[in-house]
Amino acid sequence: MRIAVVGAGALGLYYGAMLQRGGNDVRFLLRRDYEAITARGLTVYSCGGDFHLESVAGFRSPAEIGIVDLVVVGLKAFANDRFAELIGPLVGGGTQVLTLQNGLGNEEALAALFGPERVLGGVAFLCSNRGEPGVVHHLGAGRIQVGTFLPERQAAAERVAALFSNAGVECVAVPDLRRARWEKLVWNIPFNGSCALTLQPVDALLANQRSRPIIREMMVEVITAANAQPLLSPIPETFADQMISFSDGMGPYRPSMLIDRQEGRPLEMSAIFYRPLDAGQAAGVPLPRVATLAALLDCAVTG
Repeated sequence: MRIAVVGAGALGLYYGAMLQRGGNDVRFLLRRDYEAITARGLTVYSCGGDFHLESVAGFRSPAEIGIVDLVVVGLKAFANDRFAELIGPLVGGGTQVLTLQNGLGNEEALAALFGPERVLGGVAFLCSNRGEPGVVHHLGAGRIQVGTFLPERQAAAERVAALFSNAGVECVAVPDLRRARWEKLVWNIPFNGSCALTLQPVDALLANQRSRPIIREMMVEVITAANAQPLLSPIPETFADQMISFSDGMGPYRPSMLIDRQEGRPLEMSAIFYRPLDAGQAAGVPLPRVATLAALLDCAVTG
């Protein structure tokens, strides 16, 4: 399958590398890594086994890539206003578009531009960071849940899940993409936000006996707001405990929002915070702890 990776950060580089190693024709839209990858290939240091791709197809513009079968979107959500520019030249009659972005609203934006029948969403539970140009560090996890924007297109999700599974990535098709999105927010909102605000990694927040229960309380708020949405089945409160247990094994992991703040980049405030807060408010479910965290983080980065 011919695949384009748009948004070749830690997530895009890792999954793109796995798909290429699995035998697919993968084409990366690159910025800072272009010279390094086109000259020396792509190296993945992974908890599942290191590997190096000697020859990698890297391009500076989507027009050079051309039409593909599948576009994998790894852009930060604050760059969604560039969807038409970066994805449009890649889309032909049979092209599917899979967003692996965080938060809410990404599928809707893609559907408005390219048609809802093309759009899939993936929720990635991946611990990865970029190293020097041409290097990505896979620190843990990596599984993906894939669903379709239109529920009646479930067969497309199953095909994409099989594509990733055949490349060595744990991937399942789920019938309720909205539920999967909210499940990821149960982790993303408290950890991405709190780590970025305090400039501390995941293990530091969990080791502190004052911050640890607050993390769980925010998770429960998100679960309550999620269950006020039109989900096929509710998310149990015990899911918060599962996420805490999962996070206890992460060690000093720096979530993407912490790295973005440390490196002076914009934060995905709308997709990860404001849209979920609005959805909760519209359903009559306030999220006071989450709203406080969002306000403090906004103040910290904007002054």
